[in-house]
Amino acid sequence: MAGQVKVVATNRRARHDYSIVDTYEAGLVLLGSEVKSLRAGRMELKDSYAVIDNGEAYLVGAHIAPYDFAREGGHDPERRRKLLMHKSEISRLAGILAEKGLTLVPLQVYFKDGKAKIELGLAKGKRTYDKRETLKRREAEREMDRLIKRHSR
Repeated sequence: MAGQVKVVATNRRARHDYSIVDTYEAGLVLLGSEVKSLRAGRMELKDSYAVIDNGEAYLVGAHIAPYDFAREGGHDPERRRKLLMHKSEISRLAGILAEKGLTLVPLQVYFKDGKAKIELGLAKGKRTYDKRETLKRREAEREMDRLIKRHSR
């Protein structure tokens, strides 16, 4: 991610619930009041995902809070938002999603050179024991770091 990058929202739950196989970057088609809300950092990615429908990619379930100063009520906070990706990329993703049973999960939303972008992860769901194993491994690494730090003093 080169250039000016301002992260608006991250989906911390995604890396906990899924193992990320691959990542993609896409643009977002937004209304003016949605852009204003994003710049204020008022977006929630929890329980959202991306779908491919009729050769186009959409973000479903993402919540962008209504902008307080918008005219005529602003926008619908839960609407489907179109994702801007190349046709070849969308068709390749559609094939992978249909074949392997994977899911497109949003990882983070950010502004890159003034344009709203979303990082999508091609994800495979983790089982409960996989999540526990990840937590154990992370805790063991922290403990090792603590011991190394204590002995280096």
